[in-house]
Amino acid sequence: MSTLPTEFERTEIGEIQIAPEVIEVIAGLATVEVKGVAGMSGGFAGGIVELLGRKNLSKGVKVEVGQREAAVDVSVIIEYGTRLPEVAAEIQRNVKRSIETMTGLTVVEVNVHIHDVQFKSAEKNTAADDTDVALRVK
Repeated sequence: MSTLPTEFERTEIGEIQIAPEVIEVIAGLATVEVKGVAGMSGGFAGGIVELLGRKNLSKGVKVEVGQREAAVDVSVIIEYGTRLPEVAAEIQRNVKRSIETMTGLTVVEVNVHIHDVQFKSAEKNTAADDTDVALRVK
C-alpha cells in the first residue's frame, strides 16, 4: 500500500495530487452501498478506531496507486442469504465505477475478500450489546 500522495496530474497552474487514503474512502463507501454487504472487515486496528468513536471510512480497504492506475482489495462481511458471487461482482463493479468516475484513475483490479457472513438475529443482538456498552460507559 502506498502511503505517499501520487503525482496525478500537472496543470498550467500546479499539480493535482490524490492521496491513497482518498481512494480507500471512495472504495469503502462504494462497497457498503452494495445490497447484501453487512459491513467491512478491518481487523484489530480498525476496531480500536471505532471504539474510540471515530468512523473509519477506509476500514477493510487496501489500495495500490500508481500514476494512472489503481488496484483495490476490500474485505467484507456479507448478509446471510445473499448469493456471495453476485454480491462480490456488484462490489467490484461499484468500486471500479466510483473510483474511475471521481478520480480519473483506471482501476485495474478489485479483489473482494469475504471474511464473514452476518445473520439477521446477530444484528439485533449486536445493537442491544452496543446499547449496554453505551449505558455502562456513561
